[in-house]
Amino acid sequence: MKQLLFIPLIFLTHLTFGQEYALERLEKSPRHHEWTKVKYDGREVLCFVAYPERAEKTPAVIVIHENQGLTDWVRSFADQLAEVGFLAIAPDFLSQFSSDRRRTSDFENSDAARNAIYELDPGQVASDLEAVQDFAEKAQASNGKTAVIGFCWGGSQAFRFATLNGDIDAALVFYGSGPGNIEAAKKISAPVYGFYGENDQRINAGIPAVEKMMKEAGKTYEYEIYPGAGHAYMRQADDPSGDAAAKQASTKSWERIKKILAGL
Repeated sequence: MKQLLFIPLIFLTHLTFGQEYALERLEKSPRHHEWTKVKYDGREVLCFVAYPERAEKTPAVIVIHENQGLTDWVRSFADQLAEVGFLAIAPDFLSQFSSDRRRTSDFENSDAARNAIYELDPGQVASDLEAVQDFAEKAQASNGKTAVIGFCWGGSQAFRFATLNGDIDAALVFYGSGPGNIEAAKKISAPVYGFYGENDQRINAGIPAVEKMMKEAGKTYEYEIYPGAGHAYMRQADDPSGDAAAKQASTKSWERIKKILAGL
């Protein structure tokens, strides 16, 4: 078992990349936000934490970012989870990427962050998630239930983590790919919920195979495809210039998110 240290930090930075609408939401939020470092095996994972305004303990939701890293929008999504009553923890998988790039905000632009994401060791990503899941499960504001929710690259990581960790209670996969084989699918214990945009054939083409694999493995895999929406529709919906289909898909997705998490 890894020895974990949870170290609260007091800094709050503007993280990038041209998402002023998200930063504005964060600055206006009445909820408590903080930065925490989860330490394990000599590694530090920087995490943004958003706390709900409620008296009772709540499920903790690990938010796995897109392939641009831990952006302002991802933090604003964590704040939205807190707004509807859940503890949200968003780890930065670009933590300690190099000696001079130790978090997403150290990258000069989204392209540089994206390139770095695809250089990450999958084993390290899994270990980071294991440490953060342990932190989330034991957090004072948590009731011990944990879920993962991921977007794009993070959606694929959420599905993958469900094959590796038997302690999570749900995996919510936004436009991410599924496990590569049925042996991996057989290791899943939590229900997996998929969220997809209709105009995202690159991802949607793989859904039938994933559905078949999960059925053969005897696992729960429930998904919805939202009409007219494309890839990354949740982020697009929060942008004031986002299209109507993305906003409608986001509204429906939020209804589903709240129902799933409330059932944990």
